[in-house]
Amino acid sequence: MSRDSRPAFDPYKHLNITINPNGSCTRHFIWPMVDPDPDPSPGKLAASKDVTINHETGVSVRIFRPTNLPSNDNAVARLPIIIHLHGSGWILYPANSVANNRCCSQMASELTVIVVSVHYRLPPEHRLPAQYDDALDALLWVKQQVVDSTNGEPWLRDYADFSRCYICGSSNGANIAFQLALRSLDHDLTPLKIDGCVFYQPLFGGKTRTKSELKNFADPVMPVPAVDAMWELSLPVGVDRDHRYCNPLGYLPQKEKVGRLGRCLVIGYGGDTSLDRQQDFVNLLVAAGVRVEARFDDAGFHSIELVDPRRAVALLNMIRDFIS
Repeated sequence: MSRDSRPAFDPYKHLNITINPNGSCTRHFIWPMVDPDPDPSPGKLAASKDVTINHETGVSVRIFRPTNLPSNDNAVARLPIIIHLHGSGWILYPANSVANNRCCSQMASELTVIVVSVHYRLPPEHRLPAQYDDALDALLWVKQQVVDSTNGEPWLRDYADFSRCYICGSSNGANIAFQLALRSLDHDLTPLKIDGCVFYQPLFGGKTRTKSELKNFADPVMPVPAVDAMWELSLPVGVDRDHRYCNPLGYLPQKEKVGRLGRCLVIGYGGDTSLDRQQDFVNLLVAAGVRVEARFDDAGFHSIELVDPRRAVALLNMIRDFIS
């Protein structure tokens, strides 16, 4: 078969979805979901519970707390908070998936932190900036728990250190985390304090192809046509791939705000389709005066931590070093 006669790559078939006439998406797969487990029995990594934070949108968070709580002079030591935005390919799976539940349980246990995982709405039924709105709702809800010391969520009220809050996101979740960090600057979060941001394999885009996109065009995990489809289904209708939600580099009004961000950790791998955009993102942060720690490994690919336990451990160690 000649090159020109090969069947065209169907990104929707690769993603196993069908786009309906009304703009919604039928997902032809069933992701195993995990119910919360609030029982903090010894032997478990973490206990978890779900809390609805916006009854109008139905958005909720899943809170994870380690079962082995450290003590300090016969009192429970206060734990840092990680507001976690999971990767989903924008459109594919929610926060209560097995993979995200395992990730957050390990994070809570290994780092001894409280994890607040945001169950944000998915496109295309809810296009951007709905996900940024949901993340901000979660952040402001966390702040309210310390303000309302009597009726606040007990796991946060009793165990959390509100002066050490971190925003952490993976893949498109890191995109959401970046926009959440920027939006947080418009709000008085006192007494909550954002002490840093972790952007793991952040997903950005643009109209012009990068070298890493061309090199990894047919990547089995992140083929470029499938990424194009994800953006097409996630961005507001009518905007192009250089919109600031997708490509933050060219949006000048945002640059002054970027410079006001606190410490940032950016993690990436050489085999990631989005590598060049991630490194451009680091350059954007550095040029704005942000204190950045960039950890890039030549070996590895997008979401490698889901299939290689050693990389999952290495990722947790990098986050531990950053928040210590």
